Amino acid sequence: MSINEEKTNINQNDHEIDTLTNDRLIKDHSYDGIRELDNDLPPWWKWLFYITIIFAIIYMLGLWVFDWDSLYQEKEYNKEVAEAVKTAPKQQVQVELKVLTDASSLENGKATYDKICQVCHLLDGGGLVGPNFTDDYWIHGNSLEKMFAVVENGVIEKGMIPYKDQLPPTQRLEVISYIITLRGTIPASPKAPQGELLDWPY
Repeated sequence: MSINEEKTNINQNDHEIDTLTNDRLIKDHSYDGIRELDNDLPPWWKWLFYITIIFAIIYMLGLWVFDWDSLYQEKEYNKEVAEAVKTAPKQQVQVELKVLTDASSLENGKATYDKICQVCHLLDGGGLVGPNFTDDYWIHGNSLEKMFAVVENGVIEKGMIPYKDQLPPTQRLEVISYIITLRGTIPASPKAPQGELLDWPY
């Protein structure tokens, strides 16, 4: 008897073939009426299993042999924190809160206003999404301290973002000083008064 014939006999002794599906069934493996199959695993499943083994070997080598930092969460965290500290803006110098009246400061303030503020307040200060800067009505107060706080911290509920991380204190003071010069001017389409009528302190 040849080797192939011997293997065939062993397989026939150990298995049965389902006449409907041609599935291989293991003899004497029946539980609650369910027959156990002995079909080969799908190739994709076997390749997936092989890939997980390869990945595990590479990961283990990187972790314990090559010491790859990206595999250590603590090292990665410390690296990111160090990078953030290095690129963080320097602590801003405090400025004296006083209205700036020199031409250079007002010119700088107008440049900032034209770049950022006019989108919501219009170029002439008449107001669009934001309030009118040319009248004597104020929502958050018209003292220099309160105006500075609005620019610094924003008014999130009204859609105005804080500018403390975008504009240094000097630049904030310049733009506020320019906004003060808009009071009493005549915009093309002034927005209706909003807030409280306040005496002008400047």
